[in-house]
Amino acid sequence: MSSISQYPDTFAIKSLPPQSQWPDMPMDSEFQSPEYMNAVESILDKQALKNPDKTCLIGCDGQHWTYGELLKKANQIAHVLRDDLQLQPGNRVLLRSANNPMLVACWFGVIKAGGIVVTTMPLLRCKELNTIIELAEISHALCDIRLKEELESCSKFQELRTSFFDGLEQSEQDLEFRMKPQDPSFKNFSAWSKDVALIGFTSGTTGKPKMTAHFHRDLVNICKAFPPHALQLTQKDVTTGSPPLGFTFGLGGLVLFPLFYGGATVLIEKPSPEALLEAIQKHKVSVCFTAPTAWRVLHSKIKDYDISSLRHCVSAGESLPKKVWQEWYDSTRLQIIDGIGATEMLHIFLSTRISDMKPGSTGKAIKGYQAKLVDKNGKEVPPNTPGRLAVKGITGCRYLNRPEKQKEYIQNGWNLTGDIFTQDEDGYFWYVSRSDDMIVSSGYNISAVVVEATLLAHPDIAECGVVGLPDDERGMIVCAFIVLKQPELASPAKAKEIQDWFKQNAAPYKYPRCIHFIESIPKTQTGKIQRYKLKSLIPHG
Repeated sequence: MSSISQYPDTFAIKSLPPQSQWPDMPMDSEFQSPEYMNAVESILDKQALKNPDKTCLIGCDGQHWTYGELLKKANQIAHVLRDDLQLQPGNRVLLRSANNPMLVACWFGVIKAGGIVVTTMPLLRCKELNTIIELAEISHALCDIRLKEELESCSKFQELRTSFFDGLEQSEQDLEFRMKPQDPSFKNFSAWSKDVALIGFTSGTTGKPKMTAHFHRDLVNICKAFPPHALQLTQKDVTTGSPPLGFTFGLGGLVLFPLFYGGATVLIEKPSPEALLEAIQKHKVSVCFTAPTAWRVLHSKIKDYDISSLRHCVSAGESLPKKVWQEWYDSTRLQIIDGIGATEMLHIFLSTRISDMKPGSTGKAIKGYQAKLVDKNGKEVPPNTPGRLAVKGITGCRYLNRPEKQKEYIQNGWNLTGDIFTQDEDGYFWYVSRSDDMIVSSGYNISAVVVEATLLAHPDIAECGVVGLPDDERGMIVCAFIVLKQPELASPAKAKEIQDWFKQNAAPYKYPRCIHFIESIPKTQTGKIQRYKLKSLIPHG
């Protein structure tokens, strides 16, 4: 493989699992890639050549960048990396920033220069950054000056070739200062289509993060998959959303997809519900990407905003409760498109779409993918039977330096995502749980997600998270952590009232025998409930 790769830095090539452990990747002709390519050419360069004066990025501070301006800045950044910071193709470059136009320019600049981009969540702390820097053997960093302190606290900071950006061009070390004299054109590094372009770190709901590798061809192919399946994007579309660009859901939804199709995207550094709604109203946003919990909050505030420009609402990150879908639809007549993806798969591979929606389901495999449900032995299960989701298609899992995890995730050529679904007679998939969220109590299989969805229908509950706890009598019991809309109502009597209500609204064997009232639910940067942290809140003894 290394004889084909164009990278002189062979870290990624040597860290990939053997090709025999890769998933099967069947591809139709439209997903075939040339042997050598740079992904940026199909995403940014192509549109900048066609429409250089069209707006592509809108920042929260009023910035409006055209395709031509973004291309120029990305080219100048590529020069800085290659000529000033001595980047060698295959080096890993850490990006640190909230969602803004400069982060996007840096992202494209890294890949243009032949670097491997590692975008991080802006709220990560020194300890977490140290882990990423060490695992990925990061050599360079481009960082928003506002996040400087945390990066400089890292133990290996002095070993990094770093440039900070702040828009002021005051210091010779500023990225903008370095960019100023650079040529606005750049000859993109010609990579092998299977050279690693991006390393995504798993969100770590259960511990140590894993590095997932994605190729140049993958970045282009996902643009040909989910958008045609569910969105039908055009140059007229304006996109926004809440996921950070360090989360591949956000990267695809807020950068790759809109730019591939020549549209514009509104980037929000602090995407509160109010900020999202203001952006939709002000910029006539037509497509919005956010998580299920956010759609629930947005619903409570939409009466104060004009969201008539919206035509597509996309939810991913966790299961979308049917109640949230129905409330949004009743108020807006817009159907939320529910999708499921994985960092290992780069983006969404299973999704609903407007033309054949079954509320509450997660739809079907999208263009470019196949999906089935299997039992613990890998045998396909009958309809309406819970099974492990197995997927294969145009992208797939390739963990770097984690052979034991690669063997767990890839079985018989299929990606085992760790999700439990059922599939009805019409082929629609219905989410049950993460495989490690299944609670087995007195012989019953109880989905933590199902219990959460039921609890969220209670009028006094704002948020909740459910885990299984060991129990001598039943094996496990259901334990719910609840955030009340009025925290002062928390009491043993309130817990009993919720339990009684639950048994009236769902199968009694599912009811939470243990309830703890807390101030907030711990979540990852991508919005997923950190169930292991909930379990740590249980008093011992």
